[in-house]
Amino acid sequence: MKLKDSDRTNGKARRLNDIIRDLDSVVVAFSGGVDSALLSRLSFDILGDKALAVTASSETYPAHELESAKKLAKEIGITHFIIETKELEIEGFSDNPPDRCYFCKSELFGKLRDIADGEGYANVADGTNLDDTQDYRPGSKAAQELGVRSPLKEAGLTKEDIRRLSEELELSTWDKPSYACMSSRFPYGEEITLEDLAKVSAAEDFLRGMGLGQFRVRHHGTIARLELTPEDFSLVIKRRDQITEKFRKIGYTYITLDLQGYRTGSMNEVLEKK
Repeated sequence: MKLKDSDRTNGKARRLNDIIRDLDSVVVAFSGGVDSALLSRLSFDILGDKALAVTASSETYPAHELESAKKLAKEIGITHFIIETKELEIEGFSDNPPDRCYFCKSELFGKLRDIADGEGYANVADGTNLDDTQDYRPGSKAAQELGVRSPLKEAGLTKEDIRRLSEELELSTWDKPSYACMSSRFPYGEEITLEDLAKVSAAEDFLRGMGLGQFRVRHHGTIARLELTPEDFSLVIKRRDQITEKFRKIGYTYITLDLQGYRTGSMNEVLEKK
């Protein structure tokens, strides 16, 4: 099922169809999130077996997200490869500099390019959308260097557009909360370790089990800073003793609630002040 043209999308759906068709064959960087799910679905609908979804399993990609990606690939019907990446072994990555994502994306896109070349696919594509251009995205440099296409961005699709079109296609991800690499929970300059990644993952799993949707646990050494949507503040305050007890067992000494609430790229705010 291809996307339909409609007044709501102002021709973006048609442009996206055309862009994907012109790719001829493609390896999609498939995280299982809202953006890559739509791109994978349409790539499969339009290109059939000339579309391949590849998910990178790594220390910074939680097990629950990997399982979700496997399930989603089956739902879509697209051929799905899983590869391993080792971000913490990349020189400079664990030091967590502001351009950390460049190292990660360089490794990922390099591996996808190798797969494309080895398996006979003409292009590599990712799920970058138009809204992503408004934030600091050092990984985009790696995409440019390796010739990775971003069909959603090229078609002018915003996150809102992607969710709307995903709902139209009855994709289960249409209302999935936005997710990002676990490394994004660490302030720039603070070392990223396996131990601390495990702490953040355990803390977020606990909050997810409480029924929270869109949130982040930002790791500041012994401090866990919770970013939640404002409507979830009351639930967390009501269950603060339970949360505090659990987080202290995980290894945090102080547990704080960020009154600004959830927002993408909050760790980039220190860069904006420089």
